[in-house]
Amino acid sequence: MAWILALVLFVEALGVAALNWFLGIVVDRQDMSLAGLDPGAMSISSKVGGIVFGLYFALCGVVALLVALRDRAPAGLGRILLISVAVVHGLLGAFAWGLVGPGAFVSMVVVLALVVLLLMTYDRREAPSEGSPEQGAGKNEGPGPIAPPAAPNPS
Repeated sequence: MAWILALVLFVEALGVAALNWFLGIVVDRQDMSLAGLDPGAMSISSKVGGIVFGLYFALCGVVALLVALRDRAPAGLGRILLISVAVVHGLLGAFAWGLVGPGAFVSMVVVLALVVLLLMTYDRREAPSEGSPEQGAGKNEGPGPIAPPAAPNPS
């Protein structure tokens, strides 16, 4: 499942970068202003934004790929990146429903579900079970042998 998520995130990184690059070219060729903004600045910002988000999704894809290769849960910055990409897909899905339609919403929710499933599945596998050797020696032992009750004092 981590392999699928890595592939999806790499494809999405290329798609986002290419779409923003294309939109930057369109804005530059139309030579139109939006509320007095410079068309060149809008074109460059669209291209830079596409590169930044493409690299972000690619980095998240690398984290998912490392999870697949190591067969371990992500930790530290990798875990934070996967949680943030889940939040981004949740927000993109909410906006996509209104702006693009239900198809885009479903695709964002599928990626969101893959990220959450990756995080939850590997967390469950990493949790030590009751009585496992990872808990350390002596942690599962009780208070020791139970002493028999003392004999009553005859005096």
